[in-house]
Amino acid sequence: MTRVFVSKRIVFPDAVRSGCLVTEGNVISDILPLDARASFAPGILVEDFGNDFILPGVVDTHVHINEPGRTEWEGFGTATRAAARGGITTLVDMPLNCIPATVSAAALAEKVRACENKIYVDCGFYGGIVPGNLSSIEPMVDAGVLGFKSFMTYSGVDEFPRLEEADMRLALPFMAKRSIPWLMHAELSESDADVTGLDPRSFLTFMNSRPRKWENDAVDLLVRLASEADVRFHVVHLSSSDAIPVLAAARSRNLRISAETCHHYLTFAAEEIPDGRTEFKCAPPIREKENQQKLWEGLKNGSIDFVVSDHSPCTPGLKLAEEGNFMRAWGGIAGLQLGLSIFFTESKGRGIDMVRMCDWLCRKPADFVGLRQKGRIAKGCDADFVIWDEARSFKVRPEVLEHRHPVTPYMDRELQGVVKKTYLRGRPVYENGNFFGPYGSPLLRK
Repeated sequence: MTRVFVSKRIVFPDAVRSGCLVTEGNVISDILPLDARASFAPGILVEDFGNDFILPGVVDTHVHINEPGRTEWEGFGTATRAAARGGITTLVDMPLNCIPATVSAAALAEKVRACENKIYVDCGFYGGIVPGNLSSIEPMVDAGVLGFKSFMTYSGVDEFPRLEEADMRLALPFMAKRSIPWLMHAELSESDADVTGLDPRSFLTFMNSRPRKWENDAVDLLVRLASEADVRFHVVHLSSSDAIPVLAAARSRNLRISAETCHHYLTFAAEEIPDGRTEFKCAPPIREKENQQKLWEGLKNGSIDFVVSDHSPCTPGLKLAEEGNFMRAWGGIAGLQLGLSIFFTESKGRGIDMVRMCDWLCRKPADFVGLRQKGRIAKGCDADFVIWDEARSFKVRPEVLEHRHPVTPYMDRELQGVVKKTYLRGRPVYENGNFFGPYGSPLLRK
């Protein structure tokens, strides 16, 4: 079926231009000038969005959906509804906080079964590399994972143990052979970070318990390993700006190491977080205002590749809101649905245009996991679109959130930019508070 999407402002990879996007089935079959609208046959459905932006669907490659096994924390249905409402058309699910953890081909198959007929957007999956599962790496690649995740410190759940340097070295030949991204939670916790006697309700106590040195040391180790083996290392949720020059120097040596940061690190500052507000706890921690500014600079100069949510929800009780103890509360920030509006709001006044925004939120994360049919508006790509009104704003309230639990540090924040409609492969999945589908599919590497 032929459909046409028309706007005076379409965000292409190189510029914002007017035009007509012609789709056949799931894909963009042609891109025509605006005046071509008059030439379409009467039977062709034409949707004209006037001055609203048509953006490529956002690609969030760092999401903890927690199904199967911990669906009281989140789940495929709620997470992908939140994604659709937030203009995200592709997610990649992390291999931990679900039970079983995705550390074998059998566990991956169980996860794929768990999402059947539940997902409103497309969803890919990472496998996990943990001590003792080297023999599962290649079967998971063959089964379709888009990359692998490991922790260099305690992950927070016992079923996903950390890797020591010796374990990492054992996995290097497998990862070099298959040339698939290896994502690292980059914190080395061997150094002293004693906060005994300090107020556990103070965010600064928690921040100091996981100092920048932990991240800096971990990135240093990854750079050394990248210089020894042709492996695609990726630093997830970079929070320490100290590591940016190290990453830039590694790139100048043509080492295969990339990095992402998250919306919360670009939005919040440690000095501004009130005592006891454990919804702000995540690992690595949100850091100081000056650190935040350097993360923005690292993003703009290319040292940081893209931005993701690291949506990591839990049940409200695990946040210990009444106790307010940062040292005991679960660490993880929920904000999946809000990423596009958060980034647009925070980027205002920083000289960032719509093309660069979509580069960091759509094209680069899609390319990172090998989904080159996603994250851009171009002929032959999936017809994943967002109809976006940048002039409207909204306040984050529980009634607008589709996540399973309305616990987020963004609550009551005024955000600029509203998703009016989301299309997945040419079909509407969200429009003005209403959902259609679920039409999402599992995305397995070919």
